[in-house]
Amino acid sequence: MPRGEPQRWAWALTGSGHFFTECLDLIRGLTGIDLFVSRAAAEVLRMYKNKFDLPEGARIFRDTTASAAPVGLLYEGVYHTLVLAPATSNTVAKCVCGISDNLATNVFAQAGKCRIPAIVFACDTAPELETMAPGGLVKVFPRRIDLENTERLAGFEATRVVLSLTELESALAERRRALPHG
Repeated sequence: MPRGEPQRWAWALTGSGHFFTECLDLIRGLTGIDLFVSRAAAEVLRMYKNKFDLPEGARIFRDTTASAAPVGLLYEGVYHTLVLAPATSNTVAKCVCGISDNLATNVFAQAGKCRIPAIVFACDTAPELETMAPGGLVKVFPRRIDLENTERLAGFEATRVVLSLTELESALAERRRALPHG
């Protein structure tokens, strides 16, 4: 990180459609942000036909290398916070088990190793949920293992698991206030 430049937000997108467009809206409200887009997230972007208009200076890193090469930036002090949102049950399960086999899970693992605080917006947070799919509102019923993994992830050091869009907005605001440059 060049001396004197403020640290940035790292935001990893996974293949969840749950509050995907709302997360994109939150991303647009941040400055100094880099997006880490998994292959599954790239598919979701196409399904939702979202415009990917981002804040000025935003950088996008796509899941195109076997070793998730962009994660090296975490070791250079570039980031103050990782946001993993929305996080699929698959991503949460991999994070809980220490599996880092794609860009999103690798960024999470490396952030933990670098002691970079993480905010994770898990999708499967209640026994019954309504979510917006490309074709409209649908009911989903997370499995017990999905709910247990979300709970286990909340016990990770320097990791804040949020269970709703409102909690995500609050966590971002709290983190912003805690930063030296606001």
